[in-house]
Amino acid sequence: MTKGSFMYGDPAQLSALLAVVTEGSFEGAADVLGVSPSAVSQRIKALESRIGQVVVQRTRPCRATPTGEVLLRHARQLELLEAETRAALEPHGRTPTLPVAINADSLATWGRDLLRLVAEAGDVALELRVEDQGHSAELLRAGRVLAAVTADPVAVQGCSVEPLPAARYVPVAAIGLWERHGRSLSGLPMVTFNDKDRLQHDVLRRLGLADPPLVHQVPSTEDFAQAVRLGLGWGALPVQQLGRGPDALADQGLVAVAPGHDVRVPLHWQRWRIDSPVLDRLSGWVRSAAAAPPR
Repeated sequence: MTKGSFMYGDPAQLSALLAVVTEGSFEGAADVLGVSPSAVSQRIKALESRIGQVVVQRTRPCRATPTGEVLLRHARQLELLEAETRAALEPHGRTPTLPVAINADSLATWGRDLLRLVAEAGDVALELRVEDQGHSAELLRAGRVLAAVTADPVAVQGCSVEPLPAARYVPVAAIGLWERHGRSLSGLPMVTFNDKDRLQHDVLRRLGLADPPLVHQVPSTEDFAQAVRLGLGWGALPVQQLGRGPDALADQGLVAVAPGHDVRVPLHWQRWRIDSPVLDRLSGWVRSAAAAPPR
């Protein structure tokens, strides 16, 4: 390798890879980079020629191959470090952007404090991706995010991991619905977040009950809670949404339907192991927000 060359692709080639995977197409990447689709294709081919392996699956949308994912992580690291350097040398220039994955319930609860801390700092741009905590580690592996709230305690290669306070969920239902169904969870209509949400199913398994014949999906944390309060079905709600004190549930027209069977979901913060002051600050904000007591 000659002096000044790039063993794993030059910046233009890596930027092309990042744009193709992020935008999902060569055309979208061309728009972002301000070049022609042909130029993007040439850069990707040059990168593949240098590496000796295919880095992009030419599908709709385009996806990185396993080799491409490794290079994608490298590209994102370079992008962040470049942005931090530029911000240090040009205080009024573009702020660093941090792609981060967080589950919907965390975003709707302690994530609000996280957003407040980021807003108060005023010099970091968040690119949030809402993903179930059981699947967010895949975004780290694919190089799509720099950090993630995940249920996985095992660090993704190249990442560090630290525990966060576990998320606690309480199975509840509207009092009227509970009374109409004879105060029994068996056969009680149920609300789930989406196909990845297994919280309610896990409660039923622990109680030896089958899934009810009527199951609704409401893929929004706040609307999910509202659906439960309106009597659409029972569901496991984050404790932060239920208030504090002995009368908190009754004040919202709710009742616990499985006392002693609250669900605790372990959460972890995984981030890439790179020397990044901005990523260090974000980790501190996440730590602080997640540890704050429910309001």
